[in-house]
Amino acid sequence: MEPMHNIPARGGLNFDETPFLAIWEVTQSCDLACKHCRAAAQPIAHPDELTNAEGKALIDQIAAMHVPIFVFTGGDPLKRKDVFELIRYAADKGVQVALTPSATPLLTREAIFKLKEAGLVRLGISLDGSTPEIHDAFRGLPGAWARTIQAIEWANEAGIPIQVHSTISRHNAHDLDNLCALFEKLAIVMWNVFFLVPVGRGQIADLLSGEEFEQVFGKIYELSHRVSFQIKTTEAMHYRRYLLQHNLEERKMGHGSGHPHAAAAAHKYEPGAPTADAKTRTASWATRRVNDGKGFMFISHVGNVYPSGFLPIHAGNIRETPLAEIYREAPIFKSLRDTSKLEGKCGACEYKEICGGSRARAYALTGDPLAEEPCCIYQPRNWDPELEQKADAFRHLEPSQTLVAL
Repeated sequence: MEPMHNIPARGGLNFDETPFLAIWEVTQSCDLACKHCRAAAQPIAHPDELTNAEGKALIDQIAAMHVPIFVFTGGDPLKRKDVFELIRYAADKGVQVALTPSATPLLTREAIFKLKEAGLVRLGISLDGSTPEIHDAFRGLPGAWARTIQAIEWANEAGIPIQVHSTISRHNAHDLDNLCALFEKLAIVMWNVFFLVPVGRGQIADLLSGEEFEQVFGKIYELSHRVSFQIKTTEAMHYRRYLLQHNLEERKMGHGSGHPHAAAAAHKYEPGAPTADAKTRTASWATRRVNDGKGFMFISHVGNVYPSGFLPIHAGNIRETPLAEIYREAPIFKSLRDTSKLEGKCGACEYKEICGGSRARAYALTGDPLAEEPCCIYQPRNWDPELEQKADAFRHLEPSQTLVAL
């Protein structure tokens, strides 16, 4: 089985029509209380969550849209009694389902083997520290680290590819080397490094600064040259800019062909160069231009559709509007896919087509989903902050003041 984020999109996806990745929050019910939790999950299921029939109808729509990857998340999806039936239904429709369970007593060896039998193609497990002390404090449950390690071992035994998710913030940014050493022993296929978006229980105090983002990027870049698994980032779109910058620099200095994840496409993304064709775009996660609402969508437990789980701008509900219509026509989705609407230095940036910044983090910190990425220190070539400040001040003048300013 290929890594989840390297499954070729059918014919090269047009993100205006079809997302690369869709996530369904099958339930908000969960027995953990993780510090960063977007869902503010509760032990009891919401009475209005999508029914079994509605879930199958959603899967039908995902199949009709030819979405390459469909993720069941929560809450804890194992709290939903029909989760195995829904996975089997999706598999029968040709939909590739991944699952992100919580490390609770529900995640048994029997459950993991049952997931495999139902047709699961990938298991996403959260591990935020190389030691129980780091991980368990973050997850709010003693013993969560040990249960997570055990679940990974069971998944290996069952033959389910494992993708580990780590939320990076101030509590564990120092632990990346040790985490990677642990992952090598655990035989994972991909490490998904999630950069905190301060929503739900996620706190601004835990958010890394722009300079700290670059330091973590440097560490990820270094590690990705020598680990046996792939590394991708989530809500750190500017790592693509960092990776391509360094890859181009290495190639210009004659240090081989550059980074293995970017070498095939780096020349396509030199500032001012044409964007990559479909084949190049799907060659690697590193240059795939997925962003919130752009190749990505999130369906909540009650059927509300959002650009991502961390960008809570309601675009419609599948009980009222077909999923494809919401993704293709909802104003917020169309705006997020239009890079000409990006504001601040993101709008001026020569990397905006492959990056575009975290729209979720921009919204969380400014209330504007099109504002510039708050945690990026890169200065675009044609960016003049002083001129932008003057233009911004002019835009906010009252009509009566405009003539005076002119």
